[in-house]
Amino acid sequence: TQTRFSNLELSDHLLQGLHDAGFEQCSPIQDRALPIALRDRDVAGQAQTGTGKTATFLLAAFQRLINDDNEKVNNPRAIIIAPTRELAIQIHKDALTLSKYLNLKFALIYGGTDYKVQLEKIKSNIDIVIGTPGRIIDFYKQKAFNLDNIQVMVLDEADRMFDLGFIKDIRFLLHRMPEPKKRLNMLFSATMSYKVTELAYEHMNNPVMVRIEPDEVAAKSITQSA
Repeated sequence: TQTRFSNLELSDHLLQGLHDAGFEQCSPIQDRALPIALRDRDVAGQAQTGTGKTATFLLAAFQRLINDDNEKVNNPRAIIIAPTRELAIQIHKDALTLSKYLNLKFALIYGGTDYKVQLEKIKSNIDIVIGTPGRIIDFYKQKAFNLDNIQVMVLDEADRMFDLGFIKDIRFLLHRMPEPKKRLNMLFSATMSYKVTELAYEHMNNPVMVRIEPDEVAAKSITQSA
């Protein structure tokens, strides 16, 4: 789009990180969803993989934490839930890139490996948890961290959460966070099914629906093979 990130309500540190990463202009989902989220309005966005939704929710989450920087609050202050370890790893990688000039600490949490390492990490005073539902709940039940001070909640690829049977886990976590109107909530999904829409309205604060693409999972620019 013609919208430049520098025209949005983003901090200079975030703009510098975007510039270093080579991002100057918004993709359609960023153009539509970011201005809403930056005004502290919840967003439920339908956008394909490969269209820039990760940067959308990361930038909005970072800006919210910058605006509400309260040193007395125990962390974590944000949680980003993804259906697969591969997606969680990619989100974490993008988060490190975009937060280059911010003093934010992340915990990357997913199953299958590095149990003790991840447990020690999340026990430290981190700002943002990025991970998959099962391992996050495992550590939560061990009281390695709490969800009492969550200011930003992100559900990425919500339709895949249903496909993989994670929705009970998601509801378990959502019910242990502050009520929806006390946090910024963002949900993204390649398809906006009835189940996903219902989840959005149940656990978000009157979200604005943003639809960018038809019900196709990946952008046409992505070549897929099996």
